[in-house]
Amino acid sequence: MKQKRQKFSEIKAGLDDAESLIRKMDLEARSLQPNVKAVLLAKLREYKSDLNNLKSEHKRLASANSNQAARDDLLESGMADAMSVSANRRGRLMMSTERLNESSDRIKESRRTMRETEELGVSILQDLHQQRQSLLHANDTVFLLLKVPYRHHLLTGKFEGKDEKEINEERRKKEQVKEIKMLF
Repeated sequence: MKQKRQKFSEIKAGLDDAESLIRKMDLEARSLQPNVKAVLLAKLREYKSDLNNLKSEHKRLASANSNQAARDDLLESGMADAMSVSANRRGRLMMSTERLNESSDRIKESRRTMRETEELGVSILQDLHQQRQSLLHANDTVFLLLKVPYRHHLLTGKFEGKDEKEINEERRKKEQVKEIKMLF
């Protein structure tokens, strides 16, 4: 591209030099004798015509080249813009990918925490079940250790040989045992 511009500049300089030389030749031809003068002026008109044709051609090519240069400049700037846009888009995609990866990591961490919590909950439920079984077994043992009249009292609602205070105390214990059973 630069070489073309340089060549066009060299051609323009050559055309300007040729025009200057033709003017000088015209001045010299006008100062000569009339018979030589007419022949030289006719030749100079041909040279001027050729030079004007060359200038027109140069101007047309330079205009086309400048249009092409402008187009190339636009394309280059467009390519630069496209590359800039592409770099921006790539940067945004990389940031989005990074955020997505971070979110995935947070989700994995949340799932791990959820599994640990679930395992802990299962363990607590198993412990509670064992405690319930122990309490039920203790309750059964307490009933077996009580006197026969008391067991008779539980079945019939009548109690022999005990005063009212003892009966009320036993009822209270019985209600407490029921409450404990209901908890589990």
